[in-house]
Amino acid sequence: MIEYWHNPRCSKSRQGLELLAEKGAEITLRKYLEDAPTLDELRATQAALDVAAISMMRTSEKTFEELGLSKDLDDTTLLQAMADHPILIERPLGKKGDKAAIGRPPEKLLDLL
Repeated sequence: MIEYWHNPRCSKSRQGLELLAEKGAEITLRKYLEDAPTLDELRATQAALDVAAISMMRTSEKTFEELGLSKDLDDTTLLQAMADHPILIERPLGKKGDKAAIGRPPEKLLDLL
């Protein structure tokens, strides 16, 4: 089962969902803007992705600048910012067991199958 962090307003998120559905993946949708992940969930996702927290963020979001965030901040600060402001989380994102993938491009989600 893939937990899919989805924003229905995002074209890449819709494309990723369609791609996984075409491949017959079992998916649980999580509209992460309404059901924001906790700090612990973000830490676990970061570990599954094996990336720096900044790689999980939408740095072009207006909120990133408004909060005075920068790419040089430590992971703890950036993860907390994502927990507090889920709009900052890069999308789409899929999780399955101890694996995760950011769907940029959407084909990267196929690694979860």
